[in-house]
Amino acid sequence: MKSVSPILACLIVCAAAPATASAQAFDWVPDSRTGGKLLLTGGVSTIEGSGGGGLATWATTTGYGDEDGIGANVHATYVNVPDYELRSWGAAVGLWDRVELSVARQEFDTGATGSALGLGQGFTFTQDIVGMKVKLIGDAIYDQDTWLPQVAVGVQHKSNDQGAIVRAVGGRDDEGTEYYVAATKLFLANSLLVSGAVRYTNANQTGLLGFGGDRNDDLEPQFEGSVGYLLNRNLVVGAEYRTKPDNLGFAKEDDWVDVYAAYALNKHLSVTAAWVDLGSIATFQDQRGFYLSLQAGF
Repeated sequence: MKSVSPILACLIVCAAAPATASAQAFDWVPDSRTGGKLLLTGGVSTIEGSGGGGLATWATTTGYGDEDGIGANVHATYVNVPDYELRSWGAAVGLWDRVELSVARQEFDTGATGSALGLGQGFTFTQDIVGMKVKLIGDAIYDQDTWLPQVAVGVQHKSNDQGAIVRAVGGRDDEGTEYYVAATKLFLANSLLVSGAVRYTNANQTGLLGFGGDRNDDLEPQFEGSVGYLLNRNLVVGAEYRTKPDNLGFAKEDDWVDVYAAYALNKHLSVTAAWVDLGSIATFQDQRGFYLSLQAGF
């Protein structure tokens, strides 16, 4: 007997029982394709577009698609500190809960500080980022009977549009490629998420001031980590820490810290707010302020 195609079966159901047509049609689609993961377990969007926290990348795959499904999101992020603004937006797609592809654009607005730096009022650095992440082993959510975390490797290529300025401040290049390995574990019984990553990079201020410098030009391992506590199924609070290289002689570069809260209204919309401490940026000290990010997807 020949099998009936999903499309033909849907047409038969629609004709025979209009009131239940929609529900019957979705019976042909695995639950995972419509969002099989638990709320918030795909993470939110980092400032570089990958799935994770705000500053740190996780090993999880973005979106809510499970092993035979697809998830995706778009995000917009705004960071305000005393002397600068950072705006970021982008999109990411998760394929079969194994591969993540992401793109993002960052705008680093120097505002009034641009004049003090000799760049001009409101001078803005723009950076484009293309990334890919691949899960290797483990499952951060479902492997609750083992300590093995989910582990993923990833790559991000970054391109800055201000090559002349980058070289003027001592940077070696206006584009660079970073590699990372991340491990993430969710302890459901304790409502606790722990994640860590090692990123091989020579980026100055994550690439916003170029790559390499007069002090160092080599890729070096840097750590980025997250911890989160789920207060309920919709709300997680936590903190992140990210170390960074110090390549430029003219300005010391500090590590980044944040304390955040992420709230998911549902699997299609979430908001993340944080207090951030970005330390010294281009000789301007005490860059502390707020971070706000909106994410929409499935």
